[in-house]
Amino acid sequence: MNASIILAHPYEKSFNHAIFHTAEKTFKNLNVNVYAHDLYKEGFNPVLTTKELGKEKTDDDLVKQYVDEMLQSRILVFVHPNWWGQPPAIMKGYIDRIFRPPYAYDYDESNEGNSGIPKLTGKVGIVFNTGNTKAKREEEVFHDPLENEWIQCVFGFCGIEKSYRRLFRVIANSNDIQRKEWLREVEEVIRRSIED
Repeated sequence: MNASIILAHPYEKSFNHAIFHTAEKTFKNLNVNVYAHDLYKEGFNPVLTTKELGKEKTDDDLVKQYVDEMLQSRILVFVHPNWWGQPPAIMKGYIDRIFRPPYAYDYDESNEGNSGIPKLTGKVGIVFNTGNTKAKREEEVFHDPLENEWIQCVFGFCGIEKSYRRLFRVIANSNDIQRKEWLREVEEVIRRSIED
């Protein structure tokens, strides 16, 4: 079994990095082959090219690698902070350049109005986020836009029916005890994903 973990956070001592490393270690301990990528460290270019607007294959070797690994992986894990109700720009660029036709979904051009043909069925999608907004305010004022973006707009559109998202908060006020508990939760989510 293969899994991919994609991290988007520029600070190497962030809790996002701790989540990333915990997920990677847990997969390895479970004998899962894991593709682990830190988008900032690898210098990923998030800008979609004109050529990539359609179904034509990319010329970017890193994008080709990410696409190949996504298609080979049964479990896809994404780790990033909640910035303004969105993922960091580098993660949004990953979505734009990797989750596109003809890889993650496709269109039947003869059928006008077709909402797309999902191509990632049978995979499990997991998102771990960090944030500094309290739950009540997040739900009542902002309506948790990341939940909809990942679970419905990305995973749902591409055919990923088994998905899970966990927002760890309030990260700025958390202590070591709380963070260790959160990392144990990450381990448990990864373990359960193997069984799905």
